[in-house]
Amino acid sequence: MKLATLRTAEGTRAIRVEGERYAELGAPDVGAFLAQEDWRAQAGAVTPERPLAGAGLAPVVPRPGKILCVGLNYRNHILEMGRELPRYPTLFAKYPEALVGPADPIALPPESDAVDWEAELALVIGATVRRASETEAAAAIAGFSVLNDVTTRDWQYRSPMWLQGKTFEGTTPFGPYLVTPDELPGGTTPALDLSCSVDGEQVQKANTGDLVFGPVDLVRYASTILTLRPGDVIATGTPGGVGHARKPPRYLSGGARLVTEISGLGRLENVARDEHA
Repeated sequence: MKLATLRTAEGTRAIRVEGERYAELGAPDVGAFLAQEDWRAQAGAVTPERPLAGAGLAPVVPRPGKILCVGLNYRNHILEMGRELPRYPTLFAKYPEALVGPADPIALPPESDAVDWEAELALVIGATVRRASETEAAAAIAGFSVLNDVTTRDWQYRSPMWLQGKTFEGTTPFGPYLVTPDELPGGTTPALDLSCSVDGEQVQKANTGDLVFGPVDLVRYASTILTLRPGDVIATGTPGGVGHARKPPRYLSGGARLVTEISGLGRLENVARDEHA
């Protein structure tokens, strides 16, 4: 099934989407909905009857308790850069203020002139887990979505710690849907085509089957460190093709159209807008 968070005049609402129709789920957003133990049964019991056309979607989980991100996680990209495959995931964080919806503008902060794209598969947690076994980790994955980890490279590399370049407000599109694993080839280890384009030019293309650390591995690893809860998000990393690695480097400018797409999950279509201080 597909879940999303709908914007309405009265606030956001969690919805189930089927084709071009939706039904409300009685929760303010997908994160809150996943906190209910019987969320799968509740979502399966509703019949989408309202037209989706023209509906405005928020980030699929607007305010996750945690957003964990993974660096250096596509095998071919690591090898083509002449690096060894990592023994452990490289983790960093992002905060909810960074998130925008699947069709919202991306803020280009005036403090940076090096804003880059990073198309990623995101997983959303649907059950509370700590030190999860492989079976528990797989069962804790509610579903998958599309995220672009838009990054201010000049701020990222101000220090060895990446956080400050990864979480500028209003920069990270996330959505449009959460798609449950049963709808995807590979289930909780999906092999999906991922792509990113800027102004109609494809800049990234990969398959999520090339991940060094897959979704189940990442849930196991992260849950060793801290408890994962419903609505938490893990962004699994980006493949080659980012602007910073080009010669000369290429970055987003005002008016640039960024499209991020993963087969079976949908697409993000966002326009970069200059943000005034």
